[in-house]
Amino acid sequence: MHWLDPDFLPEVSGTFDRFLLNSHGDADGMLLIDGTEVHFPPHISAELRAAIPAGENVRLKVRGVRVRGCGLIAAVAIETPGGMRIVDNGPRHGRGGDEKPDEHAAKPKGQPMDAEGIVGRVLHGPRGEARGVLLEDGRLIRIPAHEAGRIAPLLSPGKTLAVRGEGLAAALGTVIEAREIGASKDDLLPLGPRKPKAPKHRKNRHHVSTSIRPDREKSRGQPDIAGLPARAGTSGGQP
Repeated sequence: MHWLDPDFLPEVSGTFDRFLLNSHGDADGMLLIDGTEVHFPPHISAELRAAIPAGENVRLKVRGVRVRGCGLIAAVAIETPGGMRIVDNGPRHGRGGDEKPDEHAAKPKGQPMDAEGIVGRVLHGPRGEARGVLLEDGRLIRIPAHEAGRIAPLLSPGKTLAVRGEGLAAALGTVIEAREIGASKDDLLPLGPRKPKAPKHRKNRHHVSTSIRPDREKSRGQPDIAGLPARAGTSGGQP
């Protein structure tokens, strides 16, 4: 979202409640006291944590895009009461500039962990896709986005949910990336692995060169280059 100008986006004000964590222990979202879910990229996590004092319910101004159907705001800029404005300018990789707070801090290591509790609310990714739940006891459960539809009945608020996977206890809370999930610890089902990304297409010259057919294929009336029909007189292999 860093290509959007925050000055031309709607502004929502609300009181900070808590940070939300991804499976690596980085903050990638927050909840406001009125229940609004705000998503932001983890590369501005350290700046936001430094700007929002731990345990304080400060008033924030959020500029971003409201996602249809789930009430989530994909934030582009967040302003604190002191007038500090933290803007998503994209990942720092490959860009100059000062180091961000805690940028090189050691990350907590994950370990086998399980949990069972009551679902408080569903958590979402930046496009509104279900990415996990917040249990009523405050623990965060993260799930693969591609499995959300299959296990949707288990993610309903008020229902008991059990998971087993890899988790970590960070300063901002406990988060578990689920590998197995069910209605109880005695009824766990495995979650499928993420599907590999499709390889990116190479430059156009690759497509042109690979679309040239050998002469023996032309003789069967196959296309010549880029979908053009074979030249007249080549059918049947006769000149």
